[in-house]
Formats: sequence, structure tokens, C-alpha cells
Amino acid sequence: MNYQAAKERYAAIGVDAEQAIRALGEVPVALHCWQGDDVRGFDTDPTKPLTGGIQTTGSYPGRARTPEELMEDIDQVLALCPGKKKLNLHASYAIFEPGEWADRDKLEPKHFAGWVEFCKARGLGADFNPTFFSHEKCDPLTLSSPNQETRRFWIDHGKACIRVSRYLAQELGQECVMNIWTGDGFKDIPADRLGPRQRYKEAIDEILSEPYDFNQVKPCVESKVFGIGVEAFTAGSGEFSLLYAAINKDKCIPLMDNGHYHPTEVVSDKIPALLCFFPEIALHITRPIRWDSDHVVLLDDETREICREIVRCGGLSGSVKIALDYFDASVNRIAAWTVGFRNVEKALLLALLTPAEKLKAHQDGGDFTALLVEQEEQKTLPFGEIWAEYCRRQGVPEDGQWLEKVKDYEKNVLSGRK
Repeated sequence: MNYQAAKERYAAIGVDAEQAIRALGEVPVALHCWQGDDVRGFDTDPTKPLTGGIQTTGSYPGRARTPEELMEDIDQVLALCPGKKKLNLHASYAIFEPGEWADRDKLEPKHFAGWVEFCKARGLGADFNPTFFSHEKCDPLTLSSPNQETRRFWIDHGKACIRVSRYLAQELGQECVMNIWTGDGFKDIPADRLGPRQRYKEAIDEILSEPYDFNQVKPCVESKVFGIGVEAFTAGSGEFSLLYAAINKDKCIPLMDNGHYHPTEVVSDKIPALLCFFPEIALHITRPIRWDSDHVVLLDDETREICREIVRCGGLSGSVKIALDYFDASVNRIAAWTVGFRNVEKALLLALLTPAEKLKAHQDGGDFTALLVEQEEQKTLPFGEIWAEYCRRQGVPEDGQWLEKVKDYEKNVLSGRK
């Protein structure tokens, strides 16, 4: 079946495939830089282990070791993925001149000038994340530490990141989503839960006292259930982070990572719940297996449902900020990046090809038989032909055409990295 015939099949259920393709091409999705180098960054000793609940597994050859290598790898992914992109950076990816170095509390916009140049040349916006992990000043707490000196260091880091985010937004002409997440917590049952959370709240308050235009910089607070080494208590729990964002929604928004909840919770259901109260929310799309294991995003049920809710709730207008967050070192990293990004694009396109208003009318009218039947029958519609046409118009390879390009790059470039 060709595209024209597939388009007609969708038109028969009231869906305009052309409109869906056009709409998807305008949706920014943030590509996370840390898949390419296993969350190592460039500001600390790369031989030291990751900390703060972060863990990358696997030793596939070809990890990016320098900013230049990482940028080269990102270019490969950009050429293989359709759609509008942003680049999501962590503070640990600062680029220093030879002989120069600044600790995280002293970071300046100039340390990200190389990334601004990279993004400008490719028409990308940029999002940003303070890096509250894998540093000698994690004691192991950061913003919730009872040690005033430790807390001051990390507050100053957060404020520096506000300034960097402001710079990224101004230079690139797009809003910068700046996400605050820490792995603060305890391995075993704590004697005091209130104190760490009070300190955490006060620290975020102080970070957000740094001046910024909320139309340009979108600070987020991200929650988590637990991490490695902090199984018993997490300062930035779901309740804490959501309430903080609700009380301060004139200056920050909530961010949900679908790996940061109990295994039976789903972020797809939380999206419309939060949009009842927040004009904007942010997402990190990943794939947990039993815990926040950050596997490559698949076109699985939850990814599809998350994207359905984004579309159903009008999130493509900008009220839902979409980013990826995973890191798999057991497979070719460029393939991992590409699979995940293309799967989110596929899930969004599937959602745009759904006759949402017609299905909603069945639900509101109590015709759950028609709702069930039509939802199931739509699963066998020729989506692949629409996806292939979208890829062609975006100038990227169709399915079945890009893996050899990755293998050639691995043979000619990645295999030389030791």
C-alpha cells in the first residue's frame, strides 16, 4: 500500500494525514546529550564512578570522550531523526578553554558558548539541567545537606545554571527548560524526614531568587521515588515536588520522568491530571524496567499512551515540554539515541492520526461498545505508510534504511575510540 491509499484509509475515519504530518513537524523534542558519553560530562575525572543514583551499564565501544566527539555523534543522530529538535544539556558538559576550569558553583555562560555555536548552526534550541551528582561535594546530599558549606555550593551551582539558561534562551531565541533534580536521600530509614525537605525547599527558593524571565526560562522541579543508595528516602519525592510547583507556579513548572514512579503508576494518566491545574508541564520520556533503569524508549504501550495524552490535552501547543532521558551503554549509542527519538516521533504521529473527537463523543455518549471496537480496529490501519512519508518529507531515512549508516559510522569513526 502506498501513501495515497493509506491517507484515504485514514480519511475514511475522519483523520487528515496531511494535517498530522504538518503538525508533527512543528513539535520540538529535546535530545539528551548524555546518551552519547554515558553521563560522564567534561568537568570531572572520567575514570571515577557515577554517583547520586546514576548508573550506566554496558561497555559498548565508541563512547564520546570530548565535546568534539559528542557533537560529531549528535550530528549523526540529527541526520537520522525526523522532526523539530532541541538539545538538552547538563551543566557537567561545560566546555573549557585549554588550561581553564571552573567548578560547578562558578560556571558562566561563556562555558557553554561552544554549545550555542553548535545549536545556532543547526537551528536548535537548548534545554538545561544543573548537575547535582558525580562530584566530590556531594556529601552525599546536596541541596538538602545539613552542612551549610555543602548546601551553599549547590545553591550557587543552581543559581549559576539559571544564568546559563537565561543565556541559552536569549542566544537561541527559544525558551530554555531548566530542570532541577537531585538524588538527595538515604539508603536506610532516616531519623528525620522533615529537616532535609525543609532545607531542600529553602535551597530551591534561593535558586529561583536568581532573576530570570519566566517566558524565556522555565525552571522545573522533578521528583523521584528512589535511587541506588537512596532506597529508603528521597527528599524530592512526588508529593514534595508537585506541591512545590503548585505553590510556585508563577516561577516554575512540574517535570515528570516516567521512570520516577512506582512500577504500577503511569505518567500518561498524570498528564491530564496536572494540566487541570498547571498551564505548563514538562516530561522526560524514558523506559523503566522495574525501576528507573533508563532503557531506550520503545514504541510500547506507555510511550503511545503518553503521546496520546499530550495530543488529546492540546499539549502540542507548547503546554507540554517533551524531552528524552535514557542512557544505554550496552548497544551502539547512536542507534540507541535514534531508536528512542524515532519512537517518540512515531507515538506522536500515531496520536495525531487518532480521531480523538469522535472517540470522545462515544465516551461522553456512553457508547463504550463503539469506543472499544473502533480503538481496536485503528491498530491495524496502515500507519507505516504515513510514517514513511513523514520521514521522506523530513529528509531522513525510512525504517530499514538507517542502521547501515550507523554501522558504517561505527566502523569508520567509533571503532577508533579507545
